[in-house]
Amino acid sequence: MRFDVLTLFPEIFTGYLGESLLNKAIGKELVNAHIHNLRDWANDKHNRVDDRPFGGGPGMVIRVQPVVEAIEQIQPMAEKPGRLILLSPQGKTLDQPLVEELARETRLTMICGRYEGFDQRVIDLLRPEEISLGDFVLNGGEVAAMAIIDSVIRLIPGVLGDEQSAVDDSFSEGNRLLEFPQYTRPREYRGLEVPEVLLGGNHQEILAWRKAQSLEKTIHRRADLLDKQSQPPEPK
Repeated sequence: MRFDVLTLFPEIFTGYLGESLLNKAIGKELVNAHIHNLRDWANDKHNRVDDRPFGGGPGMVIRVQPVVEAIEQIQPMAEKPGRLILLSPQGKTLDQPLVEELARETRLTMICGRYEGFDQRVIDLLRPEEISLGDFVLNGGEVAAMAIIDSVIRLIPGVLGDEQSAVDDSFSEGNRLLEFPQYTRPREYRGLEVPEVLLGGNHQEILAWRKAQSLEKTIHRRADLLDKQSQPPEPK
């Protein structure tokens, strides 16, 4: 999987790319991540990529020229242009089915916004897929890009130490229940003990307990997931 990220603040990704599972996946050559500075495509001596909006209003808008020309140069950097994503609060909400869909791609190119957003012609010319983390506004698309990378790489074979972890995760394909409670050592801490069923070694009883716990947690916290699970899939 290759990730290309176009951003005004490439330094934000420096620490992120060097840590945890992502860094290991890069080291194993399971993942490639390329961060591109949008200012490299500015066409004036001040490297400006934003301007005041026509018609007035607060803030600044990212200009069309640097974004379009950047993507036109970035896309040929690999054999396939890949899926083009614009991180935007106006996009469709990222959820696990969408993550699973993205994980089947070989390349994702993401554009991170800032300020008051993009000149509409960025969308009209590039036709990106707009994706949002939810109904709230971030300072920019960088955190959203990291969230997509983080969720997608978990589904790439070889990234996780135990592939079953991705299968058992809440919201994973075929599992619309929240994950059951997990415990580790010590067996007792401040009066709270690990449930006895997890210590007996009976795997069928453990599985039944976990399913019951997942269902109970989902009913109390996210009953809407059970409603979605009962609905027939949307036609494609």
